[in-house]
Amino acid sequence: MIRRPYKWCTDAAGKPHASLTLGLVSFAESSFFPVPPDIMLIPMALARPDKAWLFAAICTVTSVAGGMLGYLIGAALYDTVGQWLIHLYGHGDKVEAFRAAYAQYGALITLLKGLTPIPYKIETITSGFAGFNIGLFIVMSVITRGARLFLEAFLLNRYSPRALGVVSLRLHLSTAHEAASRRAVRRPAQLQNLGSVGVPLCTE
Repeated sequence: MIRRPYKWCTDAAGKPHASLTLGLVSFAESSFFPVPPDIMLIPMALARPDKAWLFAAICTVTSVAGGMLGYLIGAALYDTVGQWLIHLYGHGDKVEAFRAAYAQYGALITLLKGLTPIPYKIETITSGFAGFNIGLFIVMSVITRGARLFLEAFLLNRYSPRALGVVSLRLHLSTAHEAASRRAVRRPAQLQNLGSVGVPLCTE
């Protein structure tokens, strides 16, 4: 499921309206889209290192705006859309842990989650569901998203191809983490379907 939007994003990076598409992808990734904007940011910044800062700014602004949509989904539509999205990405069992962490550590947890491979969309939806202060949520999102994206822009602007390996490794780990979570969610359902049609299952 991730392969097709991944290819679409890499293809879009070389088209005339790539900056607009980059903003749309960054916005959507904050609440429901599976592919991070880095997929477009990296080739665009490598092609135009002088615009790396602009591309990072576009990503930061649109990502935080998309995060506000994710927050709204968690606050007002968690029982329908929010819960479905969280389970889709394999983090359904972590919602209560997130809520408890928010209640105990607040902004510190937001900062730490923004710098980890855990999808930002999970953080935005859970923040709304947990009732985290929206003003503080926006400030922390600007800090964490901006720090990551502008660090990538700095590396790509200053070191260009040499930085590609470092940034790509981080992106690969993040995407692999999300894909593994999705597979882990699908596998029990697949096994249950096999059992329902009489296929013997090995449980050892």
